[in-house]
Amino acid sequence: MLNEKVILITDALHFLGKTGSRVMIAEGATVYAHDNAFTDATAREKFAAEIPGVKPLAAQDPTAIVDQVIAAEGRIDVMINNDAFPALKAAIDEVDLGDLRNTLEALVVRGFHFAKEVAKHMKKAGQGKILFISSAAPKNGIPNYSMYVAARGGANALAQTLAKELGRYNIQVNALAPNFIESPDYFPKELLENEAAFKKITSQIPLGRLGTQEEAGDYLLFLVSDKSNYITGQVLYFAGGWAV
Repeated sequence: MLNEKVILITDALHFLGKTGSRVMIAEGATVYAHDNAFTDATAREKFAAEIPGVKPLAAQDPTAIVDQVIAAEGRIDVMINNDAFPALKAAIDEVDLGDLRNTLEALVVRGFHFAKEVAKHMKKAGQGKILFISSAAPKNGIPNYSMYVAARGGANALAQTLAKELGRYNIQVNALAPNFIESPDYFPKELLENEAAFKKITSQIPLGRLGTQEEAGDYLLFLVSDKSNYITGQVLYFAGGWAV
């Protein structure tokens, strides 16, 4: 399905990183993976053992990472900004601006930087895909999570704008915007085992349950494949009916 496409994914230990890497490799992709933890050789080795075929990278700077993949493969077909960062809770009058800056850096600035670096190579190649794995949260808003929602909204808007800018180069840019997906980053085990808390969470979801990693992986696989070549500039909600 992916016909030996070269794919770069960020924050590979988080959010949809493991599932995404696994399903893409299974479909014939060459997957390079970034994560902050990969500065440690042991972390890279552990990830490579868990996801056979993946190529974890020690570099952290987006420019250096993109240059390394281009040097090895000659191209990057798909850039997946799988950005993850804690959804920090704070009333607006109690927000720490340092926390806001850190949230924006992780969920907007870094993805922007990666898009900037891959775009010049994709423009020369006359093809490519940039996917922001963001959130459905900006669709409805979540009280007391203004930092997180604002940052995710920025990433969604960036995808829409870049789609219009890069479409003439045959580059598709979209945002996969999940919410209520099984992930220890946002739904840790202790929360899911709290019956009252879990009931409160799922009561907001029309389908009455969390989405699975496998379901999210299937959606991601479609969006990075040639089957989505006529889809661009979309914020594609994946939230069990919550984002309407």
